[in-house]
Amino acid sequence: MRVVSLVPSLTEAVALTLPGALVGATDWCTHPAGLDVARVGGTKYPDLDRVRALRPDVVLLNVEENRREDAEALRAAGVPVRVTYPRTVPGALTELAELLAELGAPAEPAWLGAARRAWAEPPRLAPPRRAVVPVWRRPWVVLGGDTFAGDVLHRLGVINAYDRHAERYPRPGLADLLDQRPELVVLPDEPYRFAADDGPEAFPGVPCALLSGRHLTWYGPSLAEAPALLADQLSRPTPGG
Repeated sequence: MRVVSLVPSLTEAVALTLPGALVGATDWCTHPAGLDVARVGGTKYPDLDRVRALRPDVVLLNVEENRREDAEALRAAGVPVRVTYPRTVPGALTELAELLAELGAPAEPAWLGAARRAWAEPPRLAPPRRAVVPVWRRPWVVLGGDTFAGDVLHRLGVINAYDRHAERYPRPGLADLLDQRPELVVLPDEPYRFAADDGPEAFPGVPCALLSGRHLTWYGPSLAEAPALLADQLSRPTPGG
């Protein structure tokens, strides 16, 4: 099986579970450390000629991570693709198990079993906190409902103020964010790299939790350690403003 992955979290999952199967990955595939495979460009604009040249048996994509036109172009060229789209933690665990089995894994990997156990009873904020969750700024973009990252936070005791918004990734102005009267602002370091000096200053008087974006948004081996790590980061917010 020759696999090209255009999804960083799936790159990590395949590399750790099926050594030797992965022949290509994007420039953004940073895990596992020291991964030595051909690079095919970015997740949004991969070099499809380079992908085809690797003669993959399957190319892994994700609805949110990759563009539909790239999936269609690969299909038109006769390249098999496998598109993922988990929107909940249980859905991600199920989809990972199915995908790895399809790729030839003889058994469920240890990291996936550890992830199931970790998410069976994850730590939760007590009491739960109403929050806004920006994932970009200039312009501001926040998590809405029906997203994988939103489900992760819900299971950790975060009440998303935009959970019932009509859009999955609303673009409210800063005034609207503040009008939500959040008890907490959740600031992950990807896709936008929020940091102590870039983000909290926009929310005076509101505690801001700086989170690992990889553990919030990736569905792969990082799921095993995500509940404990994210719960710790949520419990230690920094002052806003």
